[in-house]
Amino acid sequence: MLLATSRGGALTAWHDGGMKVTCVRGDITEQQVDAVVNAANSSLLGGGGVDGAIHRAGGPQILAECRDLRASRYGEGLPTGQAVATTAGRLPARWVIHTVGPVWSASEDRSDLLASCYREALRVADELGARTVGFPAISTGVYRWPLEDGARIAVETVRATPTAVEEARFVLFGEAAYAAFGARAA
Repeated sequence: MLLATSRGGALTAWHDGGMKVTCVRGDITEQQVDAVVNAANSSLLGGGGVDGAIHRAGGPQILAECRDLRASRYGEGLPTGQAVATTAGRLPARWVIHTVGPVWSASEDRSDLLASCYREALRVADELGARTVGFPAISTGVYRWPLEDGARIAVETVRATPTAVEEARFVLFGEAAYAAFGARAA
C-alpha cells in the first residue's frame, strides 16, 4: 500500500515494509537525520557539489577521518559503488556515509554501480544503527547521469533494499531534481 502526501514542499510516501520515503528541496548539510550520504569522489578528500558542501559545512573532522581511511583501508581510493562512514563533524547528522557514484556513459550501462551506491549506503546505515538517512541525487551533477533515470534507479533501489532504516529522505537542491524524484517516490 502506498500513501503519498505533500506538505510545505515535501513529498512523503509510505511503502509496504514501513519505510517512509521523503523528497524535500533543500540543503543536505542542514538535514536533521542520523546520517547523510555524500556523493563523494574516490579520493574521499572533498571536491565540488554535494561533496564540497558536506566537507565545508562539516569541518576538518570529516576530512581527517577520510585521510585516515585513505591511509588504512582505501589507499587507492574508495571504489565506485561502495560506501564507508565517518563522523559528521559540525553537521546536524551523526554520520556521513560516503559513496562514489559512477560517471554516466552512453556506451556502457553502469546502472548497477549507481544502484550499488544506494544499497551500500543503506547497508552502512544499518551497521551504524541509523534510522533516518538523507540522500542526494548521486551522479546526476558533474557525473552527468540523466536526472530522470537517476531518480528511477535511486527510488527503486531504496524501496527494494532490505533495511532497518525507517526514513529515506531524498534531499534535492534544485526544482528539476525535486520534480524527478518526487514523481518516482509518489
